[in-house]
Amino acid sequence: MIRSVLLFVMFAVGVATAQAEIIKVKIATTMGDIHLDLYEDKAPITVKNFMRHVDGGHYTDGAFYRVVRMDNQEQNDIKIEVIQGGMSGNSDIGLFDPIKLERTRDTGIKHVDGAISMARGGPDTATSEFFICVNDQPSLDYGGMRNPDGQGFAAFGVVTKGMDVVRAIQNVETDPPTGEEYTSGQRVLKPVMIRSVTRE
Repeated sequence: MIRSVLLFVMFAVGVATAQAEIIKVKIATTMGDIHLDLYEDKAPITVKNFMRHVDGGHYTDGAFYRVVRMDNQEQNDIKIEVIQGGMSGNSDIGLFDPIKLERTRDTGIKHVDGAISMARGGPDTATSEFFICVNDQPSLDYGGMRNPDGQGFAAFGVVTKGMDVVRAIQNVETDPPTGEEYTSGQRVLKPVMIRSVTRE
């Protein structure tokens, strides 16, 4: 009897812990909703940073403003497919300090189809802006060379529903490429607005 009770308690605690380690989030956009699971247990710094923007309502009226497809990155030697969004244009951008880079080598969260990850310049510079992968993007993992420093980007979750919305956003009209600037041809002419990002 005691053994049964202990096993039940251990099971209940295990279930509660597992539930606590995954945070469910919905990004509501003008093109539809994107649902995500975020892995707090594997990427605690990155998830905490993202959620303080979510809980503070800082992504409301943000946008997806950059999309990268195979046809609009002639200037990039290593090709990727992503949509990038966040608070760009919002007066709250830069509200929090940059965070430490949680490398895929350490988290085990790879840039697979639907992975959400933090945009950055150098290591330890990510703040509010994020991207979602379209198809697997191993060049964004640790050791990949999309960023020449080879440190990769901090993936911290994955789309569970709404990849049709992600792919539709990726195919919106972008500016004519000039082949000069790094993001030339990737800027969305009519940014897809983020109505809200909320916990589910």
